[in-house]
Amino acid sequence: MDPVLIVGIIIIVGFIFGEIAVKLKLPKITGYILAGIFLNPGIMGFMPHVAAERTNLIINLALCFITFSIGGTLQFSRLKKLGKSILWITICEAQFAFFAVTIGFLLIAHFFIQGPSINWFSTYIPFSILLGCIASPTDPTPALAITHEYKTKGNVTSTIMGVGASDDALGIMNFSLAVVVAQSFVRNTPFSLYSSIAVPLMIIFGSLLLGTLFGLLLNVVTKLVAKESEGVLIVVIFGLLSCCFGIADVIKCDALLATMVMGIIVVNFNPMQREIFKVLERYTEELIFLVFFTISGMQLDFSVLPTAFIMIIFFVLFRGLGKVFGTACGGAIAKSPSNVRKYTAGGLIPYGGIVVGLALLMKQNAAFSGFADIIIAIVIGATIISEVIGSVCVKIALKKAGEIK
Repeated sequence: MDPVLIVGIIIIVGFIFGEIAVKLKLPKITGYILAGIFLNPGIMGFMPHVAAERTNLIINLALCFITFSIGGTLQFSRLKKLGKSILWITICEAQFAFFAVTIGFLLIAHFFIQGPSINWFSTYIPFSILLGCIASPTDPTPALAITHEYKTKGNVTSTIMGVGASDDALGIMNFSLAVVVAQSFVRNTPFSLYSSIAVPLMIIFGSLLLGTLFGLLLNVVTKLVAKESEGVLIVVIFGLLSCCFGIADVIKCDALLATMVMGIIVVNFNPMQREIFKVLERYTEELIFLVFFTISGMQLDFSVLPTAFIMIIFFVLFRGLGKVFGTACGGAIAKSPSNVRKYTAGGLIPYGGIVVGLALLMKQNAAFSGFADIIIAIVIGATIISEVIGSVCVKIALKKAGEIK
């Protein structure tokens, strides 16, 4: 099939499913993923397998914009206003979810993944660590939709929105560390302080430095083209983001962390930061999300679903427990109001967004080829379940908190 026709089909079908999702009071992202599953070569025989397999370039370009936008939510002045309550809850709920899923799957993974070449060091430990690192982020979209619909205001609403917008950053940092540690287990390299501690720290430092340099460069260039059209601004952003992502990959830094830091530098130190992120939101965000998440659904390998189905349920359960206990712990440390400690976790159940991209990056890594398809199936399945039940959880939490009248 002609590649241009394939792209056209992806966009049209993704758009239709996204609109259907909106009519059903679901996030558009859920519709896009379902569109990808509908177009999956395993279901629709007319779609060639290469349509899903040769999409790394599109996935990486989309991730540039998504992580840059995540960085754009981390404005220092805004975070300062949110206070220590949101800071501590963000740290605790993200890390508790990470450890709950990691430990949980260390206990159960061997019941579901079996084979002659499978063992603890090459499979179960790295598999559990990688699943744990992508349990941290929250999708704030359902909470945003409900707060807009019911015009909610209060401590719980503010905390849910602040935490939901901030814990993606922790998820990306967890991912950077987890990939290095998991690779050492898969490749059976002997433990050393250098490979286990120094190498991840160097990767993170290099990513922070690279993202800072490209963020400052974008700030300088946008000043020079300030009087140009919005089209010129998009070209500059697209070019520098692509260079930052590509150079990070060449020098073995974490490309997602680098582009996220680039967004942080722009939103905090560029006088045109409002225009930059508005331009991206207005002209590119919808198309990027549509193509990215539809392709993500097309990556689902139906042959692993019998193995993954029960693990999807366990993943949602372990992650939910981590969010609940982490929120309570963070709230206790920060001495938050009792309603914040009780009900904020209900708004952190929705799952999706950047985690799908992290799972697809794992698939690009040859070291994880033995279980990457299972991780993608778990992430996509958990995204669909969590987006459906998550909206209900958000509404119940805000109603019990007294912020929905």
